[in-house]
Amino acid sequence: MKTELFDYALPPELIAQTPLPERDASRLMVLIREREGKTRAEHAHFRDLPLYLRPGDLLVLNDTKVMPARLLGRKEGTGARIEVLLLRPHVEEAQSLDGYLWEILLRPAKRLKPGQTAVFGDGRLRGTVTGAAENGQDGRRLMSFVADGAWEEVLAEAGRVPLPPYIREELADKERYQTVYARESGSAAAPTAGLHFTPALLEALHRGGVETRKILLHVGLGTFRPVQAETVEDHVMHSEYFRVEPETAAAIRRAKVEGRRVVAAGTTVARTLEAAAARTGMAEAGEGRTDIFIYPGFRFRVVDALITNFHFPRSTLLMLVSAFAGRENVLAAYEEAVRLRYRFYSLGDAMLLL
Repeated sequence: MKTELFDYALPPELIAQTPLPERDASRLMVLIREREGKTRAEHAHFRDLPLYLRPGDLLVLNDTKVMPARLLGRKEGTGARIEVLLLRPHVEEAQSLDGYLWEILLRPAKRLKPGQTAVFGDGRLRGTVTGAAENGQDGRRLMSFVADGAWEEVLAEAGRVPLPPYIREELADKERYQTVYARESGSAAAPTAGLHFTPALLEALHRGGVETRKILLHVGLGTFRPVQAETVEDHVMHSEYFRVEPETAAAIRRAKVEGRRVVAAGTTVARTLEAAAARTGMAEAGEGRTDIFIYPGFRFRVVDALITNFHFPRSTLLMLVSAFAGRENVLAAYEEAVRLRYRFYSLGDAMLLL
């Protein structure tokens, strides 16, 4: 399948640069699947979600939290500026080190060589490059950190929440790049479908009989990158850490047996649930890393409805949505969204695919 089949034209001014004052005020395109593979679109706002979900639906959320993973520092000795982006910890290796070992991206890439150290923040955090990451992709390196104090506390002081590169200014309220239910820090980017929820909206869904459960998937930067391979099948998918608790797996199995819909709040949830069902066809409890790649032709075993934002051309996220609702249907919906001036990408509007 040609990657170019997932291209579409987007005017740059439709890329949302700031969040709306109210999370649930974003627009919601509802794409309803009908017979013979066709769809029809309705237009609402995210706060209208209770009108589209049914009593008994099981809504699954990803409660990951975005780390302050962007570190600005200086090379020890010369004072040259260094920027580091934390990607994922190497926990097993870190046990034998006097610190914390992370896979990182470094800018400028040539400014810090193996054995050289950078100092971050007020000096309480130091990082030394130990070599290239095992997979070596994108110029990734390994950096060993030593913190003067508790790691989480020092990182919170020294680091910044990383924003996507198409957002040109810092957010006035950094919490707007976190979901209201974010709990466990570990993501390099937000699970953006969840940014639209408010406590009041979650309560309204609960009153309406919608059951809510949570999974964990720490979002990696590879999620948002366009596919570079000429054909979709040749793309090498990144891997991400996930966890499904036994109570969540049991709730999903009950919903499926009872014929109730499982609604994934985001592509990260969809990937996690389908990865958890890969062995038996039913969601199983467990944790690990998944590199599941969902594109047209994939058969969904768990997810019956999907909440998502509008995604990059040629992205694995757009391919996942196309697998769920059909490539032609999705691209036609995107064309309509452009015509109606929807806001795109992480801080933009949302879709509900039923």
